Amino acid sequence: MRVPIKLYSATVSHTIRFREVHLADGSPLEHRRICTKEDREVPYDEIVKGYEIAPGEYVTLDPDELKAAAGDRGKLIEIEQFVDADEIDRVQIGRSYYAGTREEPETWALLHEALAASGMAGIGRFTFHNREQLVAIRALGPAIAVHVLRFADEIVPAAELDVPEPPEPLTAKERRMAEKLIEGLYEGFDPEDWADRHRDAVMELIREKAEGRTVGRKKPKSKRATADLAAALEASLEETHA
Repeated sequence: MRVPIKLYSATVSHTIRFREVHLADGSPLEHRRICTKEDREVPYDEIVKGYEIAPGEYVTLDPDELKAAAGDRGKLIEIEQFVDADEIDRVQIGRSYYAGTREEPETWALLHEALAASGMAGIGRFTFHNREQLVAIRALGPAIAVHVLRFADEIVPAAELDVPEPPEPLTAKERRMAEKLIEGLYEGFDPEDWADRHRDAVMELIREKAEGRTVGRKKPKSKRATADLAAALEASLEETHA
C-alpha cells in the first residue's frame, strides 16, 4: 500500500542557541571548511558527501545521486502492515511529524477515520534526509501523525545494562508499599503543567546581563519532592523488615 504524503513538523525546538564569541571583545567567531591537502578554505559549491571506504579514501556522492538513490520513496510511504498502536514501544519513537496528502483527499480522510476507529498504526518505509526511515502512521486528533521509528539494532537492550539488584528478593508486601506510594502521587498528565525551567532561568540571566544588572548566584530549586519520595520508600522498606 503506497501513501503519497507531504510532511509538517509536529514539534518545535526552543533550545537556546549560543554562538562562540571572542572572550576579549565579544566578536563572533567563524567556523570554516578547510581542505586538509591544500590548506585552503573550500566554498560550499565544491562540497559533496563522502563515505570513507579505507583510511583517507572516500567515495563521493553529489545531491542528485543521493536523490536518485531515494527513488519514489522520497514522496511516498510504503505501508507494509498494520499493528495495534499500543504495540509500538515508546523508546522506538524518534521525531514526529504531521502528514498531509499530495492527492486524493477523500482517500486520505478515509484512512484517517479507519486508523482512528481501529486504534491501529501503519508500519512502512520512507526515504527522508538521505536515509531510509522506518515509520508508523496513526490518527492523532484530526490529523495523521508520522512517527519515525528506530530500527531494532539502534536500541540498546535494557538487559545489557548493569542495573543494581536488591541484596534480597522483594517481598509482596514491599511491592505493595511501593505501589501505594506511586498511587498516592498519581495525577493526570497535562503537558501544559510542565515548562523548561532551566531555559527560563538562562534567558532571565541573559536579560539581566544585557541590561547591565548585577548577576548573583541563584539558590537551586529544592529537591524536596524527590527526597521525600526516596525517604518514604526507604522508610516503608525499613518498616517491612522491622
